[in-house]
Amino acid sequence: MDAAWTVAAVLFALSLALSIRLLGHRARRKQRGLFSKWPVPTIELEELDRVFATDRLGPSLDTEVHFVGRGPLNVPGGTSDAEAWILAVLAKRAMHLFEFGTCTGKTAYLWSRNAQPGSQIVTLTLAPAQQNAYTTAQGDAAIDRRFALEESAFDSFLYTGTPAATRITQLYGDSKSFDDTAWHNWADVVFVDGSHARSYVESDSDKAMRIVKPGGLVLWHDYAGARHAAGVFGALNDLSRTVELRHVRGTTFVAWRRPFQRVPVHTPQREVATSSAAVPADRG
Repeated sequence: MDAAWTVAAVLFALSLALSIRLLGHRARRKQRGLFSKWPVPTIELEELDRVFATDRLGPSLDTEVHFVGRGPLNVPGGTSDAEAWILAVLAKRAMHLFEFGTCTGKTAYLWSRNAQPGSQIVTLTLAPAQQNAYTTAQGDAAIDRRFALEESAFDSFLYTGTPAATRITQLYGDSKSFDDTAWHNWADVVFVDGSHARSYVESDSDKAMRIVKPGGLVLWHDYAGARHAAGVFGALNDLSRTVELRHVRGTTFVAWRRPFQRVPVHTPQREVATSSAAVPADRG
């Protein structure tokens, strides 16, 4: 009887050790690179903007905003509640904001609700009827195309039919073929959250860095490692070799503030087709 118990105990111990080893191996595979140093250096949120500085009571009332949370539903795309709050706070001191990737229109809505009087928000998306315009390039992942088209399936948005819509210009079209000339040096904040395919991240980044005005801020979404959004991770890691990018701790944001230029570039005004509203005339 004692021998049988001994054999059973040994077999149980071996089984437990094997299970722990397999679980550890699975965890290491799943989290590979999680604790390794990413190429884009990390900063604290208050280094992005001093408005986010905290004390023992938490964030100051300067960060109070109109807000809509993410909720429990599985809505395509979208930022976390913390990231949406950051975007809303940044809008409070902005006059011109530009977004690549409208999706549900939540960011545009939060910007309009929190930005200063007279502010202008421009957001670009691929319309459902334009999905054939989406182009892939070598190195783009098929899953990124699928997600991009899922997030371009909206023909009405969170802001639709609300007073916030009066400040929002909705542009439709493929961002690769989008002519950004009319918007150079225009935006205080640019948010890049369109297709995560590498070729789109590279194209949108080039345009975003021209659209933002000197001293303005560009934010990219979904920098969370190669296993999350490989196109974003790879494109921004490469860009960081020549541009001073920073990852914001606790978020999937990467940020770049455009240096001031001695001689401002004045962009001539010209007409750009939109879904409903004309392009704002005062692109200061």
